[in-house]
Amino acid sequence: MPPVDRADALAVAHLRDGLAARSLRGGAVTMLAQVAKTALQFGSVAVLARLLTPEAFGLVAMVAVILMFLEHFKDLGLSTATVQREDISHGQVSGLFWVNAGLGVVAAAVACALAPAVAALYGRPELVAIMLWLAIAFVFSGLGTQHLALLRRQMRFSALAVVQLVAEIAGLGAAVVSALLGADYWALVIQRLAWAAVLTAGAWIACRWRPGLPRRGQGLRPLLGFGGNITGANLINFATRNLDQILIGWWWGSTALGLYERSSKLLSTPLNNLNTPLFAVVMPTLSRLAGDPVAYRRAYLQTLEKLVMVTVPFAAILVTEPEAVVRLLLGPNWSEAAPIVGWLGVAALYQPATYTCSWLFMSQGRSREMLHWGLIGSTLTTVAIVAAIPYGPVAVAASYSLSGLVVRIPALFWMVGRRGPVSTRDLYMALLPSAAIGAAIIVVVDQSHRVDGLDDLSTLATLGLALLAAAVIAMACFAAIPRSRRALVELARLPAMMLHRERSA
Repeated sequence: MPPVDRADALAVAHLRDGLAARSLRGGAVTMLAQVAKTALQFGSVAVLARLLTPEAFGLVAMVAVILMFLEHFKDLGLSTATVQREDISHGQVSGLFWVNAGLGVVAAAVACALAPAVAALYGRPELVAIMLWLAIAFVFSGLGTQHLALLRRQMRFSALAVVQLVAEIAGLGAAVVSALLGADYWALVIQRLAWAAVLTAGAWIACRWRPGLPRRGQGLRPLLGFGGNITGANLINFATRNLDQILIGWWWGSTALGLYERSSKLLSTPLNNLNTPLFAVVMPTLSRLAGDPVAYRRAYLQTLEKLVMVTVPFAAILVTEPEAVVRLLLGPNWSEAAPIVGWLGVAALYQPATYTCSWLFMSQGRSREMLHWGLIGSTLTTVAIVAAIPYGPVAVAASYSLSGLVVRIPALFWMVGRRGPVSTRDLYMALLPSAAIGAAIIVVVDQSHRVDGLDDLSTLATLGLALLAAAVIAMACFAAIPRSRRALVELARLPAMMLHRERSA
């Protein structure tokens, strides 16, 4: 392997040349990879749901919530600091690498220490071994955090997509083989370990930067402060968002938790597979445009509008056809999950938009405000979940989704839009067309259930007709709205961007 110039490995000045085209091409590459990744993950859900019981998923979900909480601590927001910082030195990135590596070991140790308490909390002694093995993944991922961040900083989206896709394939393959061999819930443990190991190995292969020895006086304090605020906000949000699963497992048991966790997974998988690559593309783009408010505002709003144009019609189908979705993806034994999916589909209507607000906080260097919002939003969410927990998983899903629509969205949009290039009014105006079209889809598809004969169709035919109706309504309405029509044209051009080579630096 030829030597890598340290300055070239960290420089971003050359990315400003053709930044818009580079971002579009990167987005096209990343989204195509995410289509494949989403298909793999839905395939994983469909296959493993038929090979494993709801209790198996519930057992792993009991410890997964805590381990995912520690995953945020392991990162400490330092990968975002590497991407967002305009100028960063080799010594600083090396320092951040060793901090992340050390935090990975610490997170693993904490997970091991907590294992007996978690098992005692749920009354399931097998959780100790599950948690001990899953803790190993922290050590792997801590070693790859900064390499993945540098790939995003350099906008090397093709390499990043390949690494993530290979890791998903490795994890899925290991889980399916293990389940077929009778590994039961251990198949899910093996999936996580294989994914983490392959992801880190791939990051080191794709990013040829290598860390130096840790040294003092590298100017890490501002980076640690920035990352610390982001981590605080993420930890608060994550803990609150997963409070529903913790309380359902404690109050209602592993079977109820398995139903709720799989329902949540059906929604979070496609949303995460959109949000994660979009963050990788948009965050460095907005960070480079921070000095140009007009271009910044235009880039963000165009991305937001396209995102909700894609996600809202599908979320509307989840609201209206949860039984068909559950039968198709999870099988007939999971029918009790349908009302949970339906209510969580309401949250899927707005969650992609709320997620993008974190881009505004981070790219503008407003990490302290992001932490403040985390405290406010978590309080509102906690009240909604705790109030509903005695009434069961369906009530929790309904309370969480409706409280977000009525209370949390207005509060978040006001806070993020009160300063910076993007105003609160900008956010509402960007969402208005898709919100109206989502409502129209829900009404039309729901009324179609009153048509004689349609209820007798197969699951696949029912979903197919619903998707066709959603597509027709969405395309017709978007084409009639000038700003949405322009966005549709730009979306149609994205695949063509794959045919062009990126400009050399």
